[in-house]
Amino acid sequence: MVVCGKISIKVVTLMFMGEFEHTIDVKGRVIIPARFREELGGNFVITRGLDHCLFVYTMEEWKVIEEKLKTLPFTKKEARTFVRFFFSGASECELDKQGRVLLMPTLRDYAKLSKDAVIIGVSTRLEIWDKQEWNNYCNNAEASYEILAEEMVELGI
Repeated sequence: MVVCGKISIKVVTLMFMGEFEHTIDVKGRVIIPARFREELGGNFVITRGLDHCLFVYTMEEWKVIEEKLKTLPFTKKEARTFVRFFFSGASECELDKQGRVLLMPTLRDYAKLSKDAVIIGVSTRLEIWDKQEWNNYCNNAEASYEILAEEMVELGI
């Protein structure tokens, strides 16, 4: 709680965490885990992520990222390429009454999503992975987890 003069404002820190498996139906819909739905809000954005997964952002977090990306110099080819790819894949979404979201075919193709998906919370965003791709990623990351931990110490974590 932050108090400004006589007005008190409750500061809420958004935090997504956890790992959940769900099936993508024949129409391309996947259930968003119940524990994420309220924090996600009525409308949210799904776009191409890194490592061939999908990133899911609340509208508030999307606006923060959008503002940061606007500051990139459009004269740099790498910046233009990243911004184009990131924004062209973005789609504003909402959940249906069963807590499902429709994943656009281009996004499903990009993330290699077919039937089984894993939805993970990663602090301020969700990620949607193909289950096999997630398992492969975890196996590779697990092999270097201790080395990565040492590097995080060097970054002050």
